[in-house]
Formats: sequence, structure tokens, C-alpha cells
Amino acid sequence: MKLEQKSGQVKISGPLGSIEVTCRPQIEVRLDKATGNIVVDNKNPQVREDKQLHGTMRALIANMVEGVSKGFEKKLEVYGTGYTVKELGGKIVLQVGFANPREMEIPKSVKVKIDVAATRGDDTPAKFSCTSVDKCELGRFAADVRKIRPPEPYKGKGIRFSGEVVKRKVGKTFTSGTA
Repeated sequence: MKLEQKSGQVKISGPLGSIEVTCRPQIEVRLDKATGNIVVDNKNPQVREDKQLHGTMRALIANMVEGVSKGFEKKLEVYGTGYTVKELGGKIVLQVGFANPREMEIPKSVKVKIDVAATRGDDTPAKFSCTSVDKCELGRFAADVRKIRPPEPYKGKGIRFSGEVVKRKVGKTFTSGTA
């Protein structure tokens, strides 16, 4: 892993790629030569905003280090009869019950792998996974894909994260007209 700094930019490179982030002037990021660790220093620890920025910058850099070394992955599932997912020319194409398929541009840092392209009934979902070195970009993309058709509470149809539990509601019940 390699750390580069210039004019408020921090760039971390690793085996899976590199990520850059802009650092505020109150926070100093450096590489400790003795231990090989990345150190995030706060110039004014008494100021509340600087303490908040210190924690945020530390978390961002920790995510950057994990991203360039291991990477991040989000798995999504599409439930609903006849729903499909495809990847065509840098776009993800979702057929999820609308008249026209929904297309979404895939960011350059995100890679999409489709495991199961189409649903089989209401029980077997279409599955795909998104991987990236940038946790923020990956989370934003996965949330935007889910927003196309969020899971509905009656039949559970829609796009959801793997392992997400959808609270189901009971539908309407009808009684006979005799009293």
C-alpha cells in the first residue's frame, strides 16, 4: 500500500486500485515510517468541529485502505414473477414490472456481476452483486438501484439487499355477504 499527499489531496494505492480524497486543512494525514501505519492528526483537539472532522477523516481513510486491499461488495436480489436484470454496454437494465425497462449507468469504479439473470416464480430471485474499491460510490449506486423498485410489503416484490428482511402485511380479507 502506498500513500501520496499533495495540496490537501490524499491518495492511497493498493493491489485493487487507488482512491483519492480531499483533506481539510485542520486535519493532517501522514505515514508513520517506524510502524508503517497511517496516522490522522487533529491540530485543534479542543474545537468540536475539528474533532468531528478527525473522526470522519479517520473512518474515510480506514475505508480507503480496506477498499484498495480487499474491496467491498453489495449483493442485491430482485423478487417478482418475470423480473430480470441484464448488463448492456456499461448500463444495468432492469425489467421490474414497469412498461419499459429501467436503465442505469454503472459508475467506472463499480463492477456488476449477474449470478441469476431472471426470477423463477415468487420464491427464486434474480441475483447480482456489485463490487468496488470505493465504499461510498458502491453504497450510493446500490441504493439508487434499489430505489428503482423498493420491496413492497404485501407480496415482497421488488429489489432488496441480500439478507434484508421485508416486513410483510396481511392483505384484505373478504367475508361472505350474508349476515
